[in-house]
Amino acid sequence: MKGAKPAGAVPGYFNLAALTSLFLIWGFITGLNDVLVPHLKNVFELSYTRAVLVQFCFFAAYFLVSVPAGLLLRRVGYQLGLVLGLLVACAGCLVFIPAARLQIYEVFLLGLFVLASGITLLQVSANPYVIALGGARSAPSRLNLTQAFNSLGTTLAPVIGGAVFFTAVSTGSDPDTAASITEFRAREAALVEAPYFWLAVILLLMVAFFSWIRLPEIPNHLKATEFGANEQEIFSIWRFPRLTLGAVGIFAYVGAEVAIGSFLVSFFGEPSVARMRPFEAAHFVSLYWGGAMIGRFAGALFLRYISAGKLLAICGLGSVTLISVAMHSSGVVAVWSIVAVGLCNSIMFPTIFSLALHGLGRHTCQGSGVLCMAIVGGAVIPLLQGLVADNAGIQISFSVPLLCYCFIVYYGAFSLDLRGDVEE
Repeated sequence: MKGAKPAGAVPGYFNLAALTSLFLIWGFITGLNDVLVPHLKNVFELSYTRAVLVQFCFFAAYFLVSVPAGLLLRRVGYQLGLVLGLLVACAGCLVFIPAARLQIYEVFLLGLFVLASGITLLQVSANPYVIALGGARSAPSRLNLTQAFNSLGTTLAPVIGGAVFFTAVSTGSDPDTAASITEFRAREAALVEAPYFWLAVILLLMVAFFSWIRLPEIPNHLKATEFGANEQEIFSIWRFPRLTLGAVGIFAYVGAEVAIGSFLVSFFGEPSVARMRPFEAAHFVSLYWGGAMIGRFAGALFLRYISAGKLLAICGLGSVTLISVAMHSSGVVAVWSIVAVGLCNSIMFPTIFSLALHGLGRHTCQGSGVLCMAIVGGAVIPLLQGLVADNAGIQISFSVPLLCYCFIVYYGAFSLDLRGDVEE
């Protein structure tokens, strides 16, 4: 019948909302890592460097899986890619159950890698989809809006995860006074099971939802199926310096943001800083991510009137200043200075992502894959900060993300000439 909608079809206004739900769930999963790092550090008595292998294994998946994910999308399309990504992420969550029962740190790391592989496939699929749902001029604003819900997930995760993971710590339990180290480890490791089991259930429900609805076709210039498969075509994107520098910017930004979040609980627990208990510190981690959420909602509006490059440079400079203050102070000043970096982080990822894809045309899908590979910064930068923390102290270690934000200031200045020259 003419004009009838196919089964599962949804109104146009619902498309962005459906995709936004993906940003929310993978934000929650990513945010859990910030309380999982100190929890597993306590359970397995790890150094800072070994503890942040949680982030290393999680974000290494972005580097290893992004290109295969892009190739897969050429064959199956974006919507099926979203469904497959959800299924892989679900499988990763379920690995946490045997990991907790076996009490083997390396099995936790395996689960994180599988989980992140699914999220990588979601990222490579969803970000170009959001860009395609409107004009190029409003793409940074649209991505900031969806990333705001990603930050809502990362804001909720530390509070919920902290309440679950730090139950024993917050009530005064100590492994030295427990019946045995083995009993303590078994009890603490078991706390991880429930959150990841319920995440698996939610992801399965989302699989059913995204299998049922029918999202619109991505415009021709963004279709993965239109690219040649030869090696020269795949790597021709490196001819675009804005994309190359944007990839470095994504590497630096994600690395800095994740590194700060990973070390906040330990930083706030330092006697020279605030001497907070882990449960209490987890709430400030939530405030750190909450700042990014608030800033992204505001950024979705501001980017309609302010040059994306200018706002990026301003926020980068703000991060450099606040980290410098936190490194050279203590107490309330140190705590709120580092928490406020979250507000400066707010517009960085979607803005860098949009600027880097500007003008790529038919190379947009490949460019998105390269930028998602650059998220591996979330694996490398925290590991570098862990090495510095083990050898020079945790407060000095924040010089690592500080240097990352210096590059972001440069990239914002480099992109100042883009205002108003984007074609719809």
